[in-house]
Amino acid sequence: MLIAAQLYTLRNFLKTPEDIASTLKRVKEIGYNAVQVSGVGPIDPKTLKELTDQNQLTICATHVPFADLTDNLDQLIEQHKIWDCRYVGLGGLPQEYRTSKEGYSTFAKIATEIGKKLNDAGLQFIYHNHDFEFVKFDGRTGMDILFEESDPQAVHFEIDVYWVQAGGADPAAWVNKVAGRMKVVHLKDMRVTSTRGEQLFAEVGEGNMNFPRILETCVQTGVEWGAVEQDNTYERDPFESLAISLRNLQQLGFGK
Repeated sequence: MLIAAQLYTLRNFLKTPEDIASTLKRVKEIGYNAVQVSGVGPIDPKTLKELTDQNQLTICATHVPFADLTDNLDQLIEQHKIWDCRYVGLGGLPQEYRTSKEGYSTFAKIATEIGKKLNDAGLQFIYHNHDFEFVKFDGRTGMDILFEESDPQAVHFEIDVYWVQAGGADPAAWVNKVAGRMKVVHLKDMRVTSTRGEQLFAEVGEGNMNFPRILETCVQTGVEWGAVEQDNTYERDPFESLAISLRNLQQLGFGK
């Protein structure tokens, strides 16, 4: 499994093309050889490809707006072809589908249709979870509904191991469950505060999650890319957070 930096972590440093150029240079200097495009400000797709090529960075996956998947799919396909990027990601379930089993079932059908069109273009739709998908409806979680009612070829997953843990489920078990339907995984750790037991984001290896088991399961199930993401780095420079995660992953045998 190869390691990438999820650019959403650095979204405050990606506002302009100039910002993007300097940020990609720093990402490469930290030691990453790939990025996931998400949280990036306006930039021509060809210019972004030129910048990643200049820094010898592969674009392994993206997160795109749901509206673009439904209304601008041809343009999205063209962008991903420019970027030599196969994996087209949706970063979260639109609000209107989250509150009922019918909503999840409806979205599974919509995602299947989008995914089939992407498959026809040689691309793959991937769905990124949070914790709310683990709410149960008549004994089944939202994630169960998405997994069971979507087409296995058209709809793949991008398990975010932190959010699975936050949802009260087992990250490694879910990586194993979606085996054959996941090539990109999101890696972030979880720590708790000493006063209230509040769950906080942490650099990989700096929290309490069982990353050796998670990473072993990723390898066993054929995951291609581990994208390091940290939604909030709190008082720490997010570039430093990405560097810490990479160092810890390298100690575990990844990202060298």
